[in-house]
Amino acid sequence: MTAIQHRSSTDTRLLLTCAAAAAPLWAGVSLLQAVTREGFDITRHPLSVLSTGSLGWLQIANFLISGLLTAVGAVGLRRVLRGSPGGTWAPRLMLVNGIGMVAAGLLVMDPADGFPVGTPAGTTTAMSWHSIGHMAAGSISFIALIAACYVLGRHFSRAGRRGHAVASRIAATALLLGNGWAMSGGTAGSLTLAVGAITAMLWVSAVAAQYRA
Repeated sequence: MTAIQHRSSTDTRLLLTCAAAAAPLWAGVSLLQAVTREGFDITRHPLSVLSTGSLGWLQIANFLISGLLTAVGAVGLRRVLRGSPGGTWAPRLMLVNGIGMVAAGLLVMDPADGFPVGTPAGTTTAMSWHSIGHMAAGSISFIALIAACYVLGRHFSRAGRRGHAVASRIAATALLLGNGWAMSGGTAGSLTLAVGAITAMLWVSAVAAQYRA
C-alpha cells in the first residue's frame, strides 16, 4: 500500500467513524434527557421538544453535532459503497438526512403539552415559524433515512447478504410506521416515532461500523 492509499484508507475510516458515532450519540443524549428532565413524558412528548426550556441547548447541540457527523459520514459510505447497487443513492440520502438534522436543530420546536414545566397542557392552536420549519426539516430527514435504509436493503440483497437486507428493511419500516402513527395522532405516537427513528439511525451506524472494520 502506497502512502497515498494508506492516507485515503485512514481518511475513509475516520469518515465512517463519524457515521458510526452519530446515532449512538443522538439516541443516548436524547434518552438520557427523556428520563431525567422534569415533566417530560416520551409517550406524549416528541424528543424534539427537549430543545425547549433552560436545558434546551443540550438537544439543540445534539441535533447539530449528530447531523454533522451523519453528513460527514455519508462521504465515507459513498467511498465504500461506490460501484455497488445502491452505492450512489444510499450516501446521498444519508447526506440529506444529516443536513435535515442540522436544520431541525437550528429550527426549535415550540413548547408543548406541559413541557417544559409551566407550559399549558394540550396542543397549541398555532405554531411558530421555527416550529413549522422544524417539522418540515424533520420530515425531510425522516423520509431520506427511510429511503436510505430501503436502498441499503437492495444493496445487501444484491450482495447476497440476506440477513443485512432484512434488517435494513425492518429498520426502514419501523420508522415509516412509527412516523405514520405519530402523524395520525395515534396513542403514544411520540414513543413509536422515537423507537422507529432510533432503530433506523442505529442500523445505519451499525452498517458504517461494519464497513469501518
